[in-house]
Amino acid sequence: MKLSRKVASAKAARLTNWALTGKVIARTFRFVDFAGAMRFTNRVAKLAEAANHHPDITIRYNKVRLALTTHDEGGLTEKDFKLAKKINELVK
Repeated sequence: MKLSRKVASAKAARLTNWALTGKVIARTFRFVDFAGAMRFTNRVAKLAEAANHHPDITIRYNKVRLALTTHDEGGLTEKDFKLAKKINELVK
């Protein structure tokens, strides 16, 4: 179920380094080099497949931008915030 703007804002505020923009939460990750960015991207892909919830991914050399939204709900849902938390765990 799609979250209200108020609930989504509160949840986004509790996520480290993620920004709420409209109906999306997004974060950019930086790595030493392209290979590090690709290793991270592959780890994110495994999490996304397991959750059956797939982020939009943009890779620019050593930067990976992830954007999460639940397209079939037309906005943010619990799925987005759960996956964002799991992704944050990858870089701790």
